[in-house]
Amino acid sequence: MELIQLLTSQLGVSEEQAKGGSGLLLKLAKEKLDSGEFDKVKESVPGIEALLSAAPDSGAGGMAATLGGLASSFGGSAGQLGALASLAGGFKSLDMDAGMVSKFIPIIMSFVQSEGSDTAKQLLEQAMKR
Repeated sequence: MELIQLLTSQLGVSEEQAKGGSGLLLKLAKEKLDSGEFDKVKESVPGIEALLSAAPDSGAGGMAATLGGLASSFGGSAGQLGALASLAGGFKSLDMDAGMVSKFIPIIMSFVQSEGSDTAKQLLEQAMKR
């Protein structure tokens, strides 16, 4: 899977971490977008169902303080902190720190744009900010 190869080569993560981390981000998008919007993202990510199922259960696990700067780096506010804390908890369960969330996002965005369209990328961006 091309997305997983990009993540492992660019970030030095294992295949399991790449699948789980991308699955967490895509799962968040699925929760935040309506089904028609998510279908556009889905068309841009081959094997998305396998990635979604690879996402670990995420828990905030005391990561909220770590994520204050992360939320603002996405132009977000405290309103997005819950979603980001959830992602960080999932990343932690994959033995990655909260900072890896911000490293996964641009790679996944670029991949979605190259495989799909600007529309799919924009929808994914919206989901991360909701």
